[in-house]
Amino acid sequence: MRRVAEGLRVESQTEAGGDAGGSRCGSNAIRSAVAAGKRPGVSSSTPVPGSPSKASGRHGPMAGPGMERWRDRLALVTGASVGIGAAMVRALVQQGLKVVGCARTVGNIKELAAESKSAGYPGTLIPYRCDLSNEEDILSIFSAIRSQHSSTSGWKEMLNVNVLALSICTREAYQSMKERNVDDGHIININSIATKYAVTALTEGQRQELREAQTDIQATCLSPGVVETQFTFRLHNKDPEKAAATYEHMKCFQPEDVTEAVIYVLSNPHTSRSETSR
Repeated sequence: MRRVAEGLRVESQTEAGGDAGGSRCGSNAIRSAVAAGKRPGVSSSTPVPGSPSKASGRHGPMAGPGMERWRDRLALVTGASVGIGAAMVRALVQQGLKVVGCARTVGNIKELAAESKSAGYPGTLIPYRCDLSNEEDILSIFSAIRSQHSSTSGWKEMLNVNVLALSICTREAYQSMKERNVDDGHIININSIATKYAVTALTEGQRQELREAQTDIQATCLSPGVVETQFTFRLHNKDPEKAAATYEHMKCFQPEDVTEAVIYVLSNPHTSRSETSR
């Protein structure tokens, strides 16, 4: 699973004797639809999207700006061949998620995957056979998800650029200042959302080390949050519409906002050690 800790796990139960991947619990109900790592244990009662509502005649999933953050994320739906599970799978694929749909019989799921593809839904449906009454089957599906959707190469690249490279640049900048007898320089680190805590911790470490070195060189960390840049266009370089849609439902900072913050930091009066000790 590419984002196991951040994805969705949806489990549906069907009538006894129905195909829910081995589940034999009572009447149709959603056991859980949990955004893992967000608010575990909190449940809500909402209409199920993805199929016609007899009461309202409504077709299709309920869409809202909050769903954009789930686009391209991974969801696991059990009991996905019929009933609530099938409706849930359809709705999530329509919202652009990558869905692993599992049940004891995957024929219906394969048909739904073909239907979703022909309809041009932005998400993807991956059928997987799993009997939930068999622990080995459950372990097998999670093992497959981890191996196929949880590559660490992206993490390594992100940490190399956002953390390791930043540390090397900081080290070299400090050495350069020291060699040139610059004692009033300023090191400014700008956080990305993904590595925010790491860079914040590193900056605090730099500040303490600069203090111990008895230098007036300062260190500042800026954490701007979401900034509208070309990052998503590089990430989705084959789908510019998808890249542009990333920011549509967010109130983002612009690069100029971050620049103004840097200028603000630099324009403040430089505080020396002798002044802070008074």
